[in-house]
Amino acid sequence: MRRNYWKIGEPWVWATGAALSVTLLIAVTLIAVIMVNGLGVFWPGKLQQLELKDGSKLLGELIQSEPVHRGEGLRRQYKIANRDLYGLDFRWIDETEILRADHPAAAIVLEREENGDFFGFLDAVQASGLELPAGAAPYAQLHAALDQVSVMKAAGHATDQQLSTASYRLEQLRRDQLKAEYQGVDPRSSSYQELLHEQERLKVDFEHLMKQQRKEQTNLRQYQATFSDANGRTSNIVLADIVQAYRPNQLAWHQQVIFYAAKLKELIVGEPRESNTEGGLFPAIFGTIMLIFTMSLFSFPLGVIAAIYLREYAREGVVVRVVRIAVNNLAGIPSIVYGIFGLGFFVYGIGSNIDKLFFPELLPTPTFGTGGILWASLTLALLTVPVVIVATEEALGAIPREFREGSLALGATRFQTLLRILLPMASPGIMTGLILAMARAAGEVAPLMITGVVKLAPALPIDGNFPFFHLDRKFMHLGFHIFDIGFQSPNVEAAKPMVFVTTLLLVLIVLAMSSLAIRLRNRMKKRYTFSTF
Repeated sequence: MRRNYWKIGEPWVWATGAALSVTLLIAVTLIAVIMVNGLGVFWPGKLQQLELKDGSKLLGELIQSEPVHRGEGLRRQYKIANRDLYGLDFRWIDETEILRADHPAAAIVLEREENGDFFGFLDAVQASGLELPAGAAPYAQLHAALDQVSVMKAAGHATDQQLSTASYRLEQLRRDQLKAEYQGVDPRSSSYQELLHEQERLKVDFEHLMKQQRKEQTNLRQYQATFSDANGRTSNIVLADIVQAYRPNQLAWHQQVIFYAAKLKELIVGEPRESNTEGGLFPAIFGTIMLIFTMSLFSFPLGVIAAIYLREYAREGVVVRVVRIAVNNLAGIPSIVYGIFGLGFFVYGIGSNIDKLFFPELLPTPTFGTGGILWASLTLALLTVPVVIVATEEALGAIPREFREGSLALGATRFQTLLRILLPMASPGIMTGLILAMARAAGEVAPLMITGVVKLAPALPIDGNFPFFHLDRKFMHLGFHIFDIGFQSPNVEAAKPMVFVTTLLLVLIVLAMSSLAIRLRNRMKKRYTFSTF
């Protein structure tokens, strides 16, 4: 009986099942850890006010508790904010040092453009010139003032946009002037003089917009409010620097849900602030999706065409075997090697030659001879194309020979057989290769760090200025964003929540794009598998 048990392979069935279970457990645990630490970041936590034995007070949000080392009891970690007053964001307090703890209803949280959050109490609003409700409580006056200041800031954003447009136009005219001088255009010619007149006109408009911007900013700085911390230390905060003000201890459950939804919206469509540790992630989300899409435009057709040639047209021999071995080995090369190759070949090689041919007047300032989304996409395309080649070859090789022979016997050419029979039947396997390539490209960071990704991109690769799609621009990426705020941030503890949020967002993007590709693959599989019977 025991011999039959081993002979029929029952232990190996259990071993493979156990391996699958462990793999699924690891994946589920990873997703669970990310979700637990990421989903609760934006939920408004209540503020506790502690009275300590030394007579001081502390106002903060409880983050975690842990046993005291070499002692008894617990110690608590509080986020105390007020970085401009205390110089730190978090503080550990032993429970033995706490005399009393409560949740004051008047405690207020300010999200600011700089210096992080502020925890304290509102004393007064100094906003003469604004229409504040007479006789209202200071908190109601604060929100009325913030609403009016936000309208002024929106008008200021319109001025900023006009400044950006004028600056872009001035840069284009400067390039046109350099090009004319490089081509030897006579400075006394009408075209050159017209160019100079246009520059002078735009400079006057630009200076006027600069003055208007400074005036608007000065006007906004006069509206302030006075706040105090738990120990009564006051601080005057400019209302224009306040992103949001709320009282977490007075929020009802439905208000907390609304607050959470608003923070998620800000995360997806907002701009980053506070060294990328606060605010939104739209530039990084946009850059990640655009990078994957651009990479796929290069790697997918190249990989499929190469696999078709190797499987359907190339004669089996030493050269083909060497090529297959090379393709398989390329899939295992560390990604940083591809990054160095992309820097040397694409950036310093092709990019520099493009600058010499098409932008010589701008040299030594590079245009394409520096990192950008085009070179990063091509580098990742080289990194992922072996995956597409292998998957496509396997898919084509799995099609029975009878289909090829039957198609040829009916008078079809090899190309018609390939186009109408083989590729449709192999499409599910080809889509599998694309899914694997997209998933790997989304998580790669090392090659991007030297081929175009940056901490903060001043402009998106796509905008309303011709040629609209700017392949030479640098970009942001969620993977690099995680590395930057997790390991390069000056305040790692404060950046930790955003690390989990960004990680969760990156995982969701990969899952969404992969799920879409898998659904398309399953449709193809159902359609072409059915048509073969």
